[in-house]
Amino acid sequence: MQKFIPEGWENISEPITPFELNEAYKTGEIMNGLVTNCDSNYNLYVDLGNHMQGIIPREEVEAINVDETGFPKPNICANKVNKIVQFKVKDIKNEDIAILSRKAVGKEALSWVKEELQVGMVVCGIVKNIRPYGVFVEIGGGVAGLLHIEDISVARIKSPQERFKIGQKINVMIKYIDRSKERVILTYKELLGTWEDNIKEFSEGDIVEGIVRETEKQKNGIFVELKPNLVGLADYKENIQYGQQVKVNIRKIIPEKKKVKLVFI
Repeated sequence: MQKFIPEGWENISEPITPFELNEAYKTGEIMNGLVTNCDSNYNLYVDLGNHMQGIIPREEVEAINVDETGFPKPNICANKVNKIVQFKVKDIKNEDIAILSRKAVGKEALSWVKEELQVGMVVCGIVKNIRPYGVFVEIGGGVAGLLHIEDISVARIKSPQERFKIGQKINVMIKYIDRSKERVILTYKELLGTWEDNIKEFSEGDIVEGIVRETEKQKNGIFVELKPNLVGLADYKENIQYGQQVKVNIRKIIPEKKKVKLVFI
């Protein structure tokens, strides 16, 4: 069971009552609210609703992405404005002001990674950063795992941007955990169905649309993605480009070899 929900999974933060705020202070419950401002000292201000405001001091903003001084970089604080963040209530000054800690949530999330997260678990995540080699996906409490490009789909792609965009909500599977380094490796292709699952939608003789994914330099053939986890091989044809949408005829399905032979239309 997933203990933490990624920040931003819920697009709207519900107003918090004074009673709920006091209970969260006593129990350590994780709450969320909208950051409305980042001041010149990089403290964050959170709208709690009901005319109440929360303050996240800079030293309480981040537990994971901190510099050598232990403080988050200024751009991390500024990037939280107009976004939903998670926090614990550290102190209540009066009826209108509360001191909050996002850092406390991050620390608890790191403990979750070290002690409870297991390989094979399927968790919800939000795409936070896209690099040529893969995608960083937050899985909760500010903890992000790396989804390598080769684990996105069976069909080979040139860039993760062909599949994902920043802020996209996806489910991912835990592939590997380095608990000493607090590092999590994710996979996505296992959630797209097996070859056997995907081929059920197709029959020999079908004319279908696909996307060109690879062209053999030796002109042995061109790989066409029928589904993210299902690729067929068509005879080589001139002027076919990577990423091009094409129509193909399914000439032969070979289950024992998990192969599909195609012909361009």
